[in-house]
Amino acid sequence: MRNNSTSSGRKASIISKLDEKTEAIHVETHVNTALDDLDTIELTQTGSFSWLISITAAIGGMLFGYDTGIISAVLVYLYEDLGHTLSSGEKELITSITSGGAFFGAIAAGLTADRFGRKIAIYLGCALFIIGAVLQAAAYSVAQMTVGRLVVGFGVGSAAMIVPLYIAEVAPAKYRGRMIGLDNMSITGGQLVSYGIGAALAKVGHGWRAMVGIGALPAIVLIALLPFCPESPRQLVFHDKPDQAAAVIRRIFPNGTELQVQQKVEHISRHVAEMKAASAGKSQLWQIKQLYVIPANLRALIAACGLMAISQLGGFNSLMYYSSTLFAIVGFKNPVAVGTIIAGTNFVFTWVNLMLVDRIGRRRILLCTMWGMALFLALAAVCFHWIPVNHDLSLKDTKVGWPANVVLVCMVFYVAFYSSGMGNTAWLSSEFFPMEVRALGTMMLTCTCWGSNVVVASTFLTQMEDTTPSGAFGFYAAICFFGWIAVYFCYPEVKGMTLEDIREIFQHGFGVARARELQKEAKLKRKTQLQQTGSEELKV
Repeated sequence: MRNNSTSSGRKASIISKLDEKTEAIHVETHVNTALDDLDTIELTQTGSFSWLISITAAIGGMLFGYDTGIISAVLVYLYEDLGHTLSSGEKELITSITSGGAFFGAIAAGLTADRFGRKIAIYLGCALFIIGAVLQAAAYSVAQMTVGRLVVGFGVGSAAMIVPLYIAEVAPAKYRGRMIGLDNMSITGGQLVSYGIGAALAKVGHGWRAMVGIGALPAIVLIALLPFCPESPRQLVFHDKPDQAAAVIRRIFPNGTELQVQQKVEHISRHVAEMKAASAGKSQLWQIKQLYVIPANLRALIAACGLMAISQLGGFNSLMYYSSTLFAIVGFKNPVAVGTIIAGTNFVFTWVNLMLVDRIGRRRILLCTMWGMALFLALAAVCFHWIPVNHDLSLKDTKVGWPANVVLVCMVFYVAFYSSGMGNTAWLSSEFFPMEVRALGTMMLTCTCWGSNVVVASTFLTQMEDTTPSGAFGFYAAICFFGWIAVYFCYPEVKGMTLEDIREIFQHGFGVARARELQKEAKLKRKTQLQQTGSEELKV
């Protein structure tokens, strides 16, 4: 009797626990459904306002782009204007110091972005860039040039970290990839303009001073236009300004009803409330730790920062920083003009990415392009074997032969694959982070960019000397190849998903399979809603 009684008690206990678990799942499903119902405004037609905001903010990308491109020409035409002919080490110093400054600028912007809002950091970045440009243009020593480059780096890092974050928070979900892509278009556009200006001022005495001075213009334009841009709705809700957030949402979604506007505010408010409840009374150090101690956040961080590191360590920025030097090494007489071909390719294929990223998806674009980067870097490495280069990177024979021409073709194809894929997609990864760590996660993403950038910029010429050009480009090809494999296993697809919905993906490992399921569910939901809308119209 005692055994039967015990057995019955255990069964009752198990049944009770199963009932509780079923109820909890039911409640969680109901809450998620309720949250989805609050976000129907995302299905309405958007206006031009969000595009104008994104275009304006994307001018900040020119700060990064112009500086990246113009230093390539400046290094060729400095001659002895800083007191003596620069050594390879000094060239690496004034190139890489900007990336080092950007690293710390991104940290400062990330730590203050939630407290003071997104726009303040953009203003500060522009001001620093103007000051740095003036210091560079007036430099007569390596020390002053280095300081100017460092100050510019602080500004570039701040803008590079905040601009994609700001655009991501004001963009409708279905256009978010393309709108953040505008920032990348601005970066590559700035690079193209810088190469054109470098070529135009190549034969002007001390023309490099004008080259760096002109770099202040995008910052001045952005400062003038930024007052017309609102703070992001999520930041306004975060700072207890729901009415202002609603006003911004009305302008972003002009075809939404007043009920949908209020529901969107409620949708954001619930996530903000969860974030505040989780971080109440906690220090910023505690918040940073949440990126690492919460498994979902850590996986998002690894996926985002891993792709960013590959995009920088895969050789592209060494090509942008030193393209004029590189093409001079292989024997071209006008290396800056040849470098313009690379910058033009970069700009055109960034536009290709902009047009495709929200249609094809981030993951598919990466898988279709990264293998091409590895292939053409490997071909370039093979061709360098037939180019007679001394240990000090001087040519044994000044004649431009077929290997040099093949290297140029390989670089064009490499840049085409890079710009249409990883170069732009890496910056979209800020959307992986939940709001409570989004600013800090984007800070880490940007720091990964600039930290990797420092490594490449400060070692490229030395690596070329010590391991030969073939060894350097073979190394970059290997990084791209293994990065392609990592993307297959660890980078989920999030196109068309709201920032609030993306947080669920990394609850399931790296979320590749879970993201695929959610995409199918979302597609089915949109199809059902369209059918319902069509049925209602027929009844009317």
